[in-house]
Amino acid sequence: MKTASLSGSLRESVGKKDADALRASNRVPGVLYGGAEQCHFSLSEVELNKVVFNPDVFKLELDLNGKKVDCIIQDIQFHPVTDRVTHVDLLEVLPGKPVKVELPLRTIGQAIGVMNGGRLELNYRRVPVRGLVDQLPECLTVDISPLEIGDNARVRDLDIEGLDILLSESALLVACKRTRAAMSAESALDGEEGGEAAEGGEAAEAAEAAEGGEG
Repeated sequence: MKTASLSGSLRESVGKKDADALRASNRVPGVLYGGAEQCHFSLSEVELNKVVFNPDVFKLELDLNGKKVDCIIQDIQFHPVTDRVTHVDLLEVLPGKPVKVELPLRTIGQAIGVMNGGRLELNYRRVPVRGLVDQLPECLTVDISPLEIGDNARVRDLDIEGLDILLSESALLVACKRTRAAMSAESALDGEEGGEAAEGGEAAEAAEAAEGGEG
């Protein structure tokens, strides 16, 4: 898992008025918990956005007035209209204690079914997992190369040591679906083959009739 550094400031007072004042000055209020004590802080909105609006998942090195703490983002609140981050909850990472995060799901290779006219459907952009932070991969990968039209990959097809995937083993991750264009092409091909067979049958019947007339 990638690491990012953020510098925060401890909050002297806690409340709605103080939080609104922080947001007005382009800072985001937050809470750090999971360790010996819970603390309230604020972060630069610009710096936090670099981590939040990013496809990767990060372990954070949070500097609070000179004290550095390893943590991960546990929850984020957004403004319902502007989508600005309004609050962030951080969970302190403790040695030997697993954490829950959502890792990006990415595909590698090109599916045989797609090359034959199928369509790839990804059911999960991120997958919830549990594991030790230092052992968490940057993402989960699925090799779609062998997938033909109608094939799929499920959670049971992933096997990553030391990582618990918090979905059912039968959960569908990615599927190669049949498209209308592919079905139309197959129907047209079947029709041509049927026509050729019919023509062949008619020719055979005509030949038999001709032979019978000669006899």
